[in-house]
Amino acid sequence: MPIPDDVTGEEIDGDVRQELQSLPKGLAEDVSRNLVMVARLIDEDPEGAYAYSKIALRLASRVAAVREAAGFAAYANQKYSEALAEFRAARRMTGNVDLWPVMADCERGLGRPEKALDMAGAPEVHKLDKAGQVEMRLVAAGARRDMGQLDAAIVTLQSPELASNSVQPWTARLRYAYADALLAAGREDEAREWFAKAVESDKDGSTDASDRLAELDGVEFVDALVEDEDEDEVATEAEAEDEAEDEIETDVETDTEVETEDDDEDDIVEAERTKPVVEADDDDEAPRG
Repeated sequence: MPIPDDVTGEEIDGDVRQELQSLPKGLAEDVSRNLVMVARLIDEDPEGAYAYSKIALRLASRVAAVREAAGFAAYANQKYSEALAEFRAARRMTGNVDLWPVMADCERGLGRPEKALDMAGAPEVHKLDKAGQVEMRLVAAGARRDMGQLDAAIVTLQSPELASNSVQPWTARLRYAYADALLAAGREDEAREWFAKAVESDKDGSTDASDRLAELDGVEFVDALVEDEDEDEVATEAEAEDEAEDEIETDVETDTEVETEDDDEDDIVEAERTKPVVEADDDDEAPRG
């Protein structure tokens, strides 16, 4: 697949670049450029990111960073079985537990929420940093909801991180998940409060908390572009109607003129028909020669 000229491969993280040093220089550059494309496209074009990840995987399947990138590309395309296999491979290579929450979420995607809950209670969770533990809590709450246990999901999300007033990278998503669970449980007033808190902490728009809050408040958004298109359609229809009316009027006028002309012709014919004929008098003398 083509890679833009401005992608050099130097854009990748330093730790990943260090991993690629085990490869020949030219190969390392090719792999790194494909990994850059995965990172660029994974949000906007998951299928494109997946295609580049397969190329990187074919070139360097024994590099943990490549397996991890392939896992995230598969995950973005909801290929949960493939993603889980790649994450497990990366974990075996590094011994790192950072991927534990996303691996548990793959189990959810495969319809195995019980397995995800087992992973949420595993010793590996205690080795995660704060962000990883919050992510694991979100996955566990999702698994509870998958099993129809709404109250348990709400309790799972109640934590010091949720109660904290400090805003962290995970704060908006945690508050949003809590608000959504409350709403699903029919606790609308509380849900509104937490959607509002999610909006306050969502500086980069990672959630649609503001839209959800507006829905609860009964605010209806109108797409200005669609409204303009509707107005244009109405105007076009009005113009078409005016043209049709003009055509009808023109036709009527034309018909009237034709009828008038026909009447004039009829009058002339009638006048010719009734015109008196002057006959020669028998007593008149013939001209003399």
